[in-house]
Amino acid sequence: MLRDQSLIPLSRQHQHALALCVRIDRASPIGESNVAGWLTEITQLFQTEIGIHFAAEEQVLFPVARRFNELHSLIEELLADHVDLREVLAKAEAHELSAADLSGAAHRLSAHIRKEERHLFERLQELMNPEELAQLGKELDNALKDATQACTLPAKATRAHPPNRHFS
Repeated sequence: MLRDQSLIPLSRQHQHALALCVRIDRASPIGESNVAGWLTEITQLFQTEIGIHFAAEEQVLFPVARRFNELHSLIEELLADHVDLREVLAKAEAHELSAADLSGAAHRLSAHIRKEERHLFERLQELMNPEELAQLGKELDNALKDATQACTLPAKATRAHPPNRHFS
């Protein structure tokens, strides 16, 4: 289903976080000497986008979704995910995650995002009328106004480096 305009700002932020998850997955196994660079990048994304994103969902999106009984259990799951992911992000900020923890965190964040996109957003678009979605969009725009609006480039330490190839 095509994403409704009101949810696009959240979906765009999801894309940024998913890109980080994919990069972590592709870099795996990550050597312990490279973990610090990844943790710094995760911390930066949390401070500039993910933390604000979680707050917008919890203060604006989830209360709207709770109006629909069929979404109650999904909202509870998503809130539990936020608690878990905040703990992981706090460990990242304190540089207390190992390479294995980093990979697991990326998988959990990716699964959470996909749950929101495929289940919550899809169902809200089916249950809400265009006027309700437009109002939700205005409230989300306001809640997300302090988030970074551009995709952050990877740090040098976390960029993928293609193998050296020599062509004759």
